[in-house]
Amino acid sequence: MSKLQDFQKLVISNAANATGLKVGDKAPDFILPNALGHLIPLSDCLKTGPVVLKFYRGEWCPICNLDLRNFQQYINQFNTLNTKIIAISPQKPDDTLTITQKNELGFEVLSDSNQDVIKAYNLQFNPGEDYHQRRDLSLENGDGSITLPVPATFVIDTDFTIIASHVEANYTERMSPSEVLKVVQEMN
Repeated sequence: MSKLQDFQKLVISNAANATGLKVGDKAPDFILPNALGHLIPLSDCLKTGPVVLKFYRGEWCPICNLDLRNFQQYINQFNTLNTKIIAISPQKPDDTLTITQKNELGFEVLSDSNQDVIKAYNLQFNPGEDYHQRRDLSLENGDGSITLPVPATFVIDTDFTIIASHVEANYTERMSPSEVLKVVQEMN
């Protein structure tokens, strides 16, 4: 096994306890700043339809960028179904502006720089000392912390009920836009 595969296994094992919220749980409400510093409440977003809530590690993560760009390709289908997409990372609003512009995203990218929402959704974990030797998360995260969210996707109904949940310690595995669209279509 390669050193990279060993490293990935270690990070994945460190994330095993961050299991996220489950289908049927109530999604905690929040108010977070977007890339321009405007405060966005989840409750306001749910007034017009379901929300697809995506937690990602940061603009520095190539897999996260690919995942967000994949969802951008389906933005018109989500809009047609009155479904908003919201992405959240532990970075500062300036960094969320970078990812929004770099990936030409047409949905809200929010900053949870103190990781309160990440904790409320049971996604926060410490990737371990080996990881910290490779990447200084204190320079990436808005609050200078060394923790990350497990990448996750939640589909939340207008009454805050989680209809679908994909939380995976293996950060290379994500719920696809087509899978999420299927869930939203079945809700309608």
